[in-house]
Parts: sequence; structure tokens; C-alpha cells
Amino acid sequence: MNRISPAGTVVFNLEGYQKFSRFLEEKRFSKLFVLVDTNTHQHCLPSFLQKLETEIPVEVLEIDNGEEYKNLETCGGLWNALSELEGDRKSLLINLGGGVVTDLGGFVASAFKRGISFVHFPTTLLSMVDAAVGGKNGVNLGNLKNQVGIIREPEMVVTDTSFLSTLPAAEMRSGLAEMFKHGLIADEDYWSRLINLRELDLNDLDGLIRESIVIKERVVQQDPLENNLRKSLNFGHTLGHAVESYFLEQPDKEKLLHGEAVAAGMVMAGFLSTELENFSLEKRDEIRRVIHAMYGKINLRKEDEEKIMHLMKFDKKNEGGRINFVLLRRIGEPVIDREVPNSLISEAFRYYLD
Repeated sequence: MNRISPAGTVVFNLEGYQKFSRFLEEKRFSKLFVLVDTNTHQHCLPSFLQKLETEIPVEVLEIDNGEEYKNLETCGGLWNALSELEGDRKSLLINLGGGVVTDLGGFVASAFKRGISFVHFPTTLLSMVDAAVGGKNGVNLGNLKNQVGIIREPEMVVTDTSFLSTLPAAEMRSGLAEMFKHGLIADEDYWSRLINLRELDLNDLDGLIRESIVIKERVVQQDPLENNLRKSLNFGHTLGHAVESYFLEQPDKEKLLHGEAVAAGMVMAGFLSTELENFSLEKRDEIRRVIHAMYGKINLRKEDEEKIMHLMKFDKKNEGGRINFVLLRRIGEPVIDREVPNSLISEAFRYYLD
């Protein structure tokens, strides 16, 4: 299975490169721009250029690596570079990197010349199963996650799982959190297979990645603009994004990877689900056991908790001043737009830290 959406937008490995080559021949772009960060420039760009079959001129654009550079200032630098390098409406931007590169690159392409074509080549597990799929593009506003952006699908997503061999273990675990989320909101059998695998080699992971993308693509196709069902993909993110944003703005704290923060958010959302939706106590504790075994516990103090709760007010999923959560009635049955009292959120922090 190499084409997993009706539009054929997500393709894999060798056949993905072959389809991309045919796409370049058909579209006759004037110039190709490859966006990388400092990591993917070193570890992924050489391999990518070896597999790229085209006579179209290629320019490489590099940004610094890290969530702190996913902002409008970086976008401004890239728009200036595109102009100086004579990018036009027939240019193609190829985003070769993790979630920061695909999120930011998609936004840069969507605004430049009122919109040029772009393609994602995700290089991290997180970007393969989440960031590069579904058409969400954007940047942070200060330390507030994804406050400015647009929903616009790439021309295609080419998932080359060989890039995963370049990742440190922490980055792999970060991506696995989003795969856990897909199982929890959509497919208990998938969740069970994920948590019972003693060791993941790249062959096992290849099939699981495809299944994870299928889950997300299915949700996005039914609700592309996030009016209803697509909100379920935010399970664990209301608290997770607030935790991630808080740690970004604290110079004395170690930065968290996105998946690490979302994993903590899922444990707390599991607790809230039991309190408000009669979610199984056994499954609630299973989620905590799995997450703690994989990620450990984030060191959170009482004063951290209060500031994190304040940051939740800025979550883009909120409406009319209400903080909206995604909870679970059971695995595979999410509940969206659920209000949660602050007293229960405090209890959720205690549960997470136990």
C-alpha cells in the first residue's frame, strides 16, 4: 500500500520518490527550493539530493533547528530569501525536516506570492505521523503554539522511513506519542499492538506508521477544517501544548519535545475522562503506566501548574472564553468540546505525578 489517501497525497519510500519525479515532470516548475534546518542539512539533504531526479535548478534554504525558531521572524527571512533568489509563482518549496520545518515551510509557501506549491518530505517520526499530514501550517506567536497559520494541503507528502535511522531515541519517542494518540481516539486494536511491542525495529515501525497516517487521513478527510471530528486529534494537546509552551518560556527548565508534553497531556486527559465520561479506571491506569514507562515524569511544581493552567486560556481550540478538552468515553470513542472545571484539572496534575 503506497497510496493511502484517495488523492494519493501520502506516498512511501522508493515509489514515493518515483511519483515525486513524475510530478516534477508534469508540473514544470521554474525552480525548486529545499527548506532544511541545521540538522536535516547535515543528516538528510545529501541522501535526498542523491535521489532527486530533475534538471530544474535547486536552491537550498536553511533555518536554525528548534521550536524557538518557528516564528514570523524566521518566515520573514525566508520570504526575503525567496525574493532575492528570484522565486516566482511557478516555484516549488520542498520542506525536508521535522514538524517545525513542515509547519513553517507550508505557511511560508502559502503566503509567498499569495501561494506557491509545496511538498513535504518529513524526516522525523512526529512529522511523518502528524505534522506533515492534514494540511495544518503555521508558526508560534512568542511561546504560544501555532497561533498564526492556515489550513492548506501540500501537493504530496513523501514519507521516506530511512530518515528515521538518523534520529536520537528521544525524537523517536516524541513521534510515538502521536501514534499512541491515534490508537486511543480511533482504534483499540492499534493501541494494543503499539503498547505490546517489546522492541520496534524499522520494519515493524514502517507498517505502524502507515496505519497511524491512515487514521489521521481518515479523520481529516471527513472534517478538513476542524469543525467537528478533526478536533478529536487534539486529545492530550490542551494540557500538552500549555506544558510545552510553559517550558519553552522558562530559561531554567529543560526544553520538552512536543511528544513528551503531549504524552503528559494524555495521562491527564485519561484521568479527566474517567471523572467526566465514565472512562474505564483500568484503561486510565494503563495509559499512565505506558506513558510513564516510555517517558518518565515531567518535574512539575505547584507554581508551575498554576502558570500552565493560565496558558491554556490561549489555546486556539477554545471558543468564547471556554477551555475545550477532548476526552474519551472509551478507547476509540472520543468526546470533543468538553469543558472541565479547574478543580479537576488540579486533580489531573496530582494523578499524573503519582
